[in-house]
Amino acid sequence: MTEEKPPSIRQLDALVDRLAGGVSAERAKQLRMVAGMFARAAARDVFPPSASLRVEVLFTDVLRTFWELAVAGELRYRAEDVGRPLPLATQRTVRDCLGILAGEAVPDREVWLPVLPETKPKPTVSPAEAAVLYRRLADMAARASFRDGSGLSFEDRTRLLAMVAVVLDCGARSGELAVMRLDDLGEGEATIGVRRRPQKGRGRRAEEIAAVVGVSVKTAQEVLWGRPRRISAVTQQAVLDAAERLGPPPGVETYRLREGTRVAVRRWLAVREDLVADLEGARSALWVSLRPRGIRQGGVERSWPAGVPLGPEGVRTAYARGMVALNMLMAGQYGWSPMPEKLEQLRRSVTAEPIEA
Repeated sequence: MTEEKPPSIRQLDALVDRLAGGVSAERAKQLRMVAGMFARAAARDVFPPSASLRVEVLFTDVLRTFWELAVAGELRYRAEDVGRPLPLATQRTVRDCLGILAGEAVPDREVWLPVLPETKPKPTVSPAEAAVLYRRLADMAARASFRDGSGLSFEDRTRLLAMVAVVLDCGARSGELAVMRLDDLGEGEATIGVRRRPQKGRGRRAEEIAAVVGVSVKTAQEVLWGRPRRISAVTQQAVLDAAERLGPPPGVETYRLREGTRVAVRRWLAVREDLVADLEGARSALWVSLRPRGIRQGGVERSWPAGVPLGPEGVRTAYARGMVALNMLMAGQYGWSPMPEKLEQLRRSVTAEPIEA
């Protein structure tokens, strides 16, 4: 029988539940991870008695004790991982979540947060490597059978080539690829429109800023609109700093597609047409799934047919699978440098300029 959580941890769980609806799924998962770490710390009796009663006490000097245990790996979920120190990237995630939780739990109080060294961005792809990548993907996509060691079907390879070619021409992020529609393609597939941010927030990127900072859209809007009710000074400054870094929000940017990209996109459109042929309702998404899939949500099994729109995670997964297959296929061949499995590393190597309006 599991031991009942103290009131402060139950309050923290409730706070995370409230926040989860206003942040990305990934951030919500991270917040729940940190709440679980607090629960495991409380179970060790390392906090003073007052920390078991009110959630606000967790964000006093108690936070330093929590941080020391977390960094040392003593609050990991899996027993076999306990004692393995947290890598810097995970420390940064935990620190950011602590800032979000503190902003909600004690909005009127300055809270100690650890200072971490800046992480170096992962290396990007050079222009020469990008050219080789495109040629190898084109070779792989042209093969009639997937029994070539890649493990990717013809549909996989066709979509991958078109997607990578579009990224190389416009530098789109995974979320920007996910919201592309057929009508974003210009006549003859000569151009493509990229929505660089959701159209909200009094001309400011409220949703994009919220995603960067890891707060709800409502919180970002209230700070940007000068109505920061019960929002901590730390969160306010983080929102304003993100707004400054992002600058004025552009509208839809249009990019010219190279001839090779046009051919790749046309081939994908032919494959896509077969995938969505039997679907009912809207079928406007440019990037769609290739196979039916099912997941379990809240104890209920749900299934989706092939041809449904890819979300950002689906875009990232499709790219990663393709790079794993391509790296295996090309391993040891002269002149081949393994490609990064994260789409972001490829995107950051692109310096495409939009067409002037």
